[in-house]
Amino acid sequence: MPAQRSGCKGSLPKSWPRTVKSAILHVISLAQFGLAYTRGWAANSINSRIRLKAQRDRANDEAALLREQLRIVNARMARIPPQQRPHYPPVERLAILELKAARGWSLEQTARAFLVTAATVASWMKRVDENGPDALVQLRTPVNKFPAFVRYVVQRLKTLSPTMGKMKIAQVLARAGLHLGSTTVGRMVNGKPVMPSQPDTEPAAEARVVTAKYPNHVWNIDLTVMPTGMGFWCSWFPLALPQRWPFCWWVAAVVDHFSRRAMGTAAFKCQPSSEAVRGFLGRTIAKAKSTPKYIVCDRGRQFDCDGFRAWCRRKGIKPPRYGAIGQHGSIAVVERFILTMKSLLACLAVVPLRREAFRQELQAIEQWYNSHRPHSWLGGKTPDEVYHGTYPANRRPRFELRARWPRGSPCARPWAIVRGRPGVRLDLGVTFHAGRKHLPVARVKRAA
Repeated sequence: MPAQRSGCKGSLPKSWPRTVKSAILHVISLAQFGLAYTRGWAANSINSRIRLKAQRDRANDEAALLREQLRIVNARMARIPPQQRPHYPPVERLAILELKAARGWSLEQTARAFLVTAATVASWMKRVDENGPDALVQLRTPVNKFPAFVRYVVQRLKTLSPTMGKMKIAQVLARAGLHLGSTTVGRMVNGKPVMPSQPDTEPAAEARVVTAKYPNHVWNIDLTVMPTGMGFWCSWFPLALPQRWPFCWWVAAVVDHFSRRAMGTAAFKCQPSSEAVRGFLGRTIAKAKSTPKYIVCDRGRQFDCDGFRAWCRRKGIKPPRYGAIGQHGSIAVVERFILTMKSLLACLAVVPLRREAFRQELQAIEQWYNSHRPHSWLGGKTPDEVYHGTYPANRRPRFELRARWPRGSPCARPWAIVRGRPGVRLDLGVTFHAGRKHLPVARVKRAA
């Protein structure tokens, strides 16, 4: 009987155990690199089934990564004895019970999900109807003289759009006819008084500074990158993925300085050339049916070149004005729009890899930004209202919910007269621009 062969003996480096962990990181980074290229090809396939499968795979991977992230965080908390873990506040206890009812969880399932004991959840259920400031489970009660449902309106709007701050919520509700101070909104959202934030100020004037005096007088333009994943890091030299599609999109944005209106956006697969930027500017000028007198930009190679300056002369535009090197705020208006755009794109489950889909997202954000987002620098007006010279919505007659409020007394800025009789009840209606959950449009009307 032949002797059994021993297992295959491969030659491995003597120091291989010391590099296993770094090899794991290299393999994962390499797999992510390959998946990005493969999904980029699938997202642009002519076969709709392949495109849908690519979207499903990205969503499944994102869900798996979030579950792993939650597992790691919970594992850290689970190592603490239950008696020594931080207590949930009364409001969060009610939120846990609401989620328990929505999920159909048992006591044990709820306890495992939130790292408490089943007896703790059972005690919350028994005492859920207690009232008073010492109740174990509490609602978010108002702390001012406004009716209770006003706080619900503010909290609901904050839940539907968590990126909105207290001043932005106050401005959005003012446009809908409900005037609240930003401090009042802060108390409703956080449960404690918050001083209102001050309007953004423009950078200090320097030599040769151009001041916008009317729409289409001064345009700002800038370029940025928007990652299609969570970032650019990888485990090998030079520790960064290439800044091009499918790892990111290059986005160009043009903003009118006077009205803060986004005049146009464009997406590129790689860093655009000066010719590509000039073509985008030409299309933006044709769409606006107006040519700016000045263009303010940075000293990128697309703008600081003879071709761009010659193009400006042919279009009747003054020589381009360049922002100060190394100083933040030289082109602050367009940079602020880019920050808002990136924050809204980050609300998506995944950034689209298909150019048409990404352009649709940019157009939806541009339309919402111009039509529905109030600006502190504009006194709560929207860019479209300033650009087209229409009457601002926050100056129209307002609702007054306090029954004894004197009709002639001033309200939260901007001041507006009372619509109808004081003491009305309201219903909040929130729609979403172009069906995007991260682009809310608030409407307030009298309750039936």
